[in-house]
Amino acid sequence: MAWTLLFLAGLFEVAWAIGLKYTDGFSKLVPSTLTVAAMVTSVVLLGLAMKQLPVGTAYAVWTGIGTIGTVILGIFLLGESAAPLRIACLTLIVLGIAGLKLSG
Repeated sequence: MAWTLLFLAGLFEVAWAIGLKYTDGFSKLVPSTLTVAAMVTSVVLLGLAMKQLPVGTAYAVWTGIGTIGTVILGIFLLGESAAPLRIACLTLIVLGIAGLKLSG
């Protein structure tokens, strides 16, 4: 269950990271409200997952999911670069997350 909570926390991290782009510096009410709600949800789920998972593993996986998801959505939604080096770096992050999951 802790891994499921951590995965969901990571998805909410992606939501708030992308949401920040749409808040226009927190000057737009609806995107700002949704972004803050995603932030709170993400951190609460992370905290719950950390009750059973090592802090270093949980935090690294959470930020990894957030990083990967944000970069992928940035490419598809915001027209950011999909250069081979960026994709290679994302692959390294995925391998690191898999290694952390397998090790503990």
